[in-house]
Amino acid sequence: MASPITIPRLGWNMEQGVFVGWLKPDGAAVRTGEALFTLESEKATEDIEGFDDGILHIPADGPRKGDVVAVGTVIGFVLQPGEPIPTMSKSSSPPQQVAPTSAGTSSPPRETSVRDRPASSPRARRTAAKLGIDWRSAKPSGRTGRIRERDVLALAAPVPSLRRLIAERMVASHRSTAPVTLTTTIDATELVSLRNQWKIASQSSGDLVPSYTDLFAKLTAMALVKHPILNSRWEDDRIVIAEGIHIGIAVDTEAGLMVPVVRDVPRLSLKELSIRSRDLIDRARQRKLAASEMQGGTFTVTSLGALGIDAFTPIIHYPECAILGIGRIRRCPAVIEDQIVIRDQVTLSLTFDHRITDGVPAARFLQTLSALIGNPRGAL
Repeated sequence: MASPITIPRLGWNMEQGVFVGWLKPDGAAVRTGEALFTLESEKATEDIEGFDDGILHIPADGPRKGDVVAVGTVIGFVLQPGEPIPTMSKSSSPPQQVAPTSAGTSSPPRETSVRDRPASSPRARRTAAKLGIDWRSAKPSGRTGRIRERDVLALAAPVPSLRRLIAERMVASHRSTAPVTLTTTIDATELVSLRNQWKIASQSSGDLVPSYTDLFAKLTAMALVKHPILNSRWEDDRIVIAEGIHIGIAVDTEAGLMVPVVRDVPRLSLKELSIRSRDLIDRARQRKLAASEMQGGTFTVTSLGALGIDAFTPIIHYPECAILGIGRIRRCPAVIEDQIVIRDQVTLSLTFDHRITDGVPAARFLQTLSALIGNPRGAL
C-alpha cells in the first residue's frame, strides 16, 4: 500500500512550515530513516526522514521551494514496485487510487515543452536566479504577456514566509495571554565588579568569561526556584507548573528572532551554562539548531542592552508564563546612606501572563532576583 509523506509537526504549536525542497529525486529508491525533504519551521530548518522502504513518488502539483504548507499535508508517497500512484491530496485526508502507473516511472515534468513555459525576458530569468525564486510564478506585465524583471522583483517583495510565521506567533501570544509588564531599576555594581574580576583572571587562565546574559539566566533560574508560579504555563484551562527550569535565550539572527533553550539551568555550574549558551547562540545564528533545541522552554530572557536600550516591553514566549527583558547596564549617580555615589544600574522588564499569576507574586519574584543580582558573590 502507498505510504503518504506528510508535513510533520516540528513544534507543539506548529501549524505550517515552509517547504525548502526534496533531497531525493522522483523515482529514487529510498529506505527507512533516509532524509527525504527539508522543512523550515518558525525557528529551525530540518531534514525530514521517511518511515518506509520503497520508491519515492513526487507529484507534479506538489509544493515548490518556498511554499507554505500546513501540518499534515500529503506532499508525496513511498510506493512499492509496480504499485499504482495515488492522487495527491492538498489535505491530510487519505489518498485515493487512480489509473495504474509503474512506481519506478518519474511523474510528468511541470514543463513538457518550451511552448508550455510563460514568456520571459533573459534579464528576468537572471534576476530570478540571483534571488533564488521561481520566475514562472511572477505576474507578467508585458504587453504580450511576457514576464519582465520588474515582475520578478515584485514577486520577491512580499514579506518572507518565515517572517510571516514569526508574526503569526507574536500575534498568537498577545491573543492567547493577558500580558502585564513590571519594570524596576536595580543596582548591578557587584555583578559588574565580579565579571570584571573574571575577565582579568581569564587573561592568564584562558577560561570562558560568562556573558551578562549567562549571569542573568543563572540568577533568574535561582529566583524561579523560590517563585515556581512564574515557571508555569496555561494548558487546557489550567495552570501547570513545570518540573524543570529551562531558560530560553532570545537570539537575534539574520533570519529573525530565535530562542534556543538551556535545560536544567539550576543544576548547571555557571561555566557549564556559559559553554552551552554560547554553543546554542552560535548555531542559532548559523541556522544549525534542531527544532528540539528550541522547544520545552519554561521561561525566557531577552536583552537589548548591547543596543543601548534601557527598558522595553518583551512579548511572552507562549505558552510560558513570563519573559524577562534586560536593559543596558549604565553608570548613574545614586544615593547611598545620604551620599551621592556612582553605581552600575540595570532596568529589568518582566512581562507575565495575568491569567496565571498576579502583580504581587510577580513583583516578589523581581525582588528576589534583584537581591541576587545585588549580591552575586553569595549566589554564584
